[in-house]
Amino acid sequence: MSEFRTEHDFLGEMEIPNEVYYGIQTARALDNFHITGIPISTEPLLIKAFGYVKKAAALANRDCGVLQPEIADAICKACDKLIAGEYLDQFVTDMIQGGAGTSVNMNANEVIANIALEILGHPKGDYQYVHPNNHVNFSQSTNDAYPTAFRLALYHKIENFIESLEALQAAFAQKGEEFKNVLKMGRTQLQDAVPMTLGAEFKGFSTTIKEDIQRLNEAKMLICEINMGATAIGTSINAPEGYPQIVTEHLRAITGIPVVLAEDLIEATCDTGAYVQVSGVLKRSAIKISKICNDLRLLSSGPRAGINEINLPRMQPGSSIMPGKVNPVIPEVVNQTAHYVIGCDITVTMAAEAGQLQLNVMEPVIAFSLFSSFTYMENACYTLTNKCVKGITANEEICANMVMNSIGIVTSLNPILGYEEASSIAKEALATGKSIHQITVIERKLITQQKWEEIFSIENLINPKFINS
Repeated sequence: MSEFRTEHDFLGEMEIPNEVYYGIQTARALDNFHITGIPISTEPLLIKAFGYVKKAAALANRDCGVLQPEIADAICKACDKLIAGEYLDQFVTDMIQGGAGTSVNMNANEVIANIALEILGHPKGDYQYVHPNNHVNFSQSTNDAYPTAFRLALYHKIENFIESLEALQAAFAQKGEEFKNVLKMGRTQLQDAVPMTLGAEFKGFSTTIKEDIQRLNEAKMLICEINMGATAIGTSINAPEGYPQIVTEHLRAITGIPVVLAEDLIEATCDTGAYVQVSGVLKRSAIKISKICNDLRLLSSGPRAGINEINLPRMQPGSSIMPGKVNPVIPEVVNQTAHYVIGCDITVTMAAEAGQLQLNVMEPVIAFSLFSSFTYMENACYTLTNKCVKGITANEEICANMVMNSIGIVTSLNPILGYEEASSIAKEALATGKSIHQITVIERKLITQQKWEEIFSIENLINPKFINS
């Protein structure tokens, strides 16, 4: 038996190794696109999504009476294998490519066709029985199959990222409870402000992440609108009557994703606004998490010449020359991941803007940018949760001493002494190095020691009440 089979397209013939399940159009893509070196097989959710799309199309074509039941059944069985995670190594096209995703779509069509042929007892490449275009791609175009598969995969990517955010949120909430009685100095513009608790600070981190989980759940619904049945540009050319509605129903049933058919298929085929929105929400989340990491690095700075209010887990030696130095490597790597995501958001933005007329051909780079960004941020969140946040400890004595030695506590005297008098006290303390207590109680005798203790009790500093006399 020959080691190769001959396949053809309208450009000519090629010899395809017999052991592979892809065909001539995938082989051409392999020759043409050497960009990232990252094949689409590295995104199993995308391959699974194509299995769903092609299965739903086969079922709809069968229901519409335009595809023989035995062929539809073989296609469905082949798709089930992709959905189960099989044949990933047959998806070899580069993540970034020209052609608006045609090479990816044909990679799926050819692999499914050849699996179906074997199911029916025919050799690979014997396309008279199951054809990549005539049967697997029936009633479809790359312009509706690719974006639909992309959206299904992206839906799961968002869900996975949300799970990582939930774990991070829970870790910060737990620390918020653990540190709820740790008094510390709040800061604005990196200057002493007013007292707070370390627990409130960490609870704030938890709350801000919770807000992003809500925004992501909202954005996730935007990508549930699909254009299956639009075919080439949204006119549904070559699709039977009722096909768009039927294929959408099948897709909803087999995926469990609440997909809906776009009202205007022409608009839906060229519009990439949902990707811009999703990317923007992801960027927002990355920025906020990166800001938290900046705070963690500042709060742990030192240990003797910095703020040193918290201790991060010591993960590895921090210098090849300075003995004993330990760096905040986990927040640092999350910072860098966020910077990558922010850059990818610009890529998505420009790619969405680059669409022309009835199609945006830049979807492959949009998909690559979003897939990698969600994956990297998901990994970053789990890393931050498990290798940093859960192991943070508080330096309670340092926190408390910073409060009582701070000039910022003079703000609590405003209701009693007035802003001008409080400013005078702060000015003298700053100039002389004296404490606010010494100037206010001992030297100027503006309030009694008893009133001082009432105002600056731990309870009142943690949960301040209004005291004006």
